[in-house]
This record gives sequence, structure tokens and C-alpha cells, in this order.
Amino acid sequence: MSKQRYPEEFKTEAVKQITERGHKVADVSARLGVSQHSLYEWIKRAERPLMSAKPSCRKPTSESLAGAASASGALDSSGLLAC
Repeated sequence: MSKQRYPEEFKTEAVKQITERGHKVADVSARLGVSQHSLYEWIKRAERPLMSAKPSCRKPTSESLAGAASASGALDSSGLLAC
């Protein structure tokens, strides 16, 4: 079994065919010549950032201080974002 490398754009488009256009994994797999396992892994990887997306609680940079967080009073007395 050879380990084929695919460009990120190829993976993204394959995932979109399944998640956005409603094509079945088996159909996309057959059409693109990619294993179903690879497609499921790519889908999982594409969803991972969404699942872990939460506000940062680190000390803000000078650029972010000028942003909406400081304007809305979201910073606590230590300069950290209130989480």
C-alpha cells in the first residue's frame, strides 16, 4: 500500500463535496480514487478547528487592545480577556 500525498486544496474540495454538496463518501471515494478512510480523516480534520474554537484567554497584544475587546470592557483588571 503506497502513501499517496494530496494537496490541501484537493482535500478541501473533496470534503466540500461531502459536507456541503451532500455527496456520499463512497461516491466521492470512487470518483476521486481516494480511500473512504482518507476521506473520513480529512472530514474529521476539517471539523476539528470548529470544535475547539473558543475565545483566547491569553494576554492581548497591543493591536487587540485597540480592538473590540477593550472597547466593550471585556478585559479584566489584569489585562486578560474575561473568560
